[in-house]
Amino acid sequence: MSDLCPVYAPFFSAMGCAASIIFTCIGASYGTAKSGVGISAMSVLRPDLMMKCVVPVIMAGIIAIYGLVVSVLIAGDLDANMSLAHGFVQLGAGLSVGLAGLAAGFAIGIVGDAGVRGTAQQPRLYVGMILILIFAEVLGLYGLIVALIMNTKTSPMKLVCGAA
Repeated sequence: MSDLCPVYAPFFSAMGCAASIIFTCIGASYGTAKSGVGISAMSVLRPDLMMKCVVPVIMAGIIAIYGLVVSVLIAGDLDANMSLAHGFVQLGAGLSVGLAGLAAGFAIGIVGDAGVRGTAQQPRLYVGMILILIFAEVLGLYGLIVALIMNTKTSPMKLVCGAA
């Protein structure tokens, strides 16, 4: 172990792995729950629109998949002999997708709830709701892209500590 490769360096990588899945799952669960409440309330008046209005719940679930992808990539790179810079970059990657997914999940939940309730009263609002949901989903996608770019930059850092 050296100053560049302390024994606690893998901790930061593990925290990035945990942060990516924890925060995206919190966002996805909020989006699912909030949209689900709206769907339930809407289905009382218009049960024929229920299956059409499940789209916000599906989009919220995709947010969790973003976190899962980054978590698996970071966990696959986790090593007892890694540089501190490697751990920090992976922590940043995990926080990037995690916090972006949290924000996207909140946006999807709020828009999904109001959108499906509005669609029950005026079916022409459906297309507008879908467009707004797409913009909310893209926020999580931005975090995923940044996390993937950051995670690919950690490969050369492994050579600093002599890991194969």
